[in-house]
Amino acid sequence: MTENNYKQQEAVKTDVIDHLMELGIYKINDLQLYQVPLSELLLEYKKQKS
Repeated sequence: MTENNYKQQEAVKTDVIDHLMELGIYKINDLQLYQVPLSELLLEYKKQKS
């Protein structure tokens, strides 16, 4: 993965974490959001938005 791709993924992860926190979600499976992989964060976000 190039450095640019890594930075883009980190930016997306930060945005998703911010949105989850706005919804009142601070942990998933007893892990802080920053410890959870992006794919799981996206699944949780989609589940909350449904």
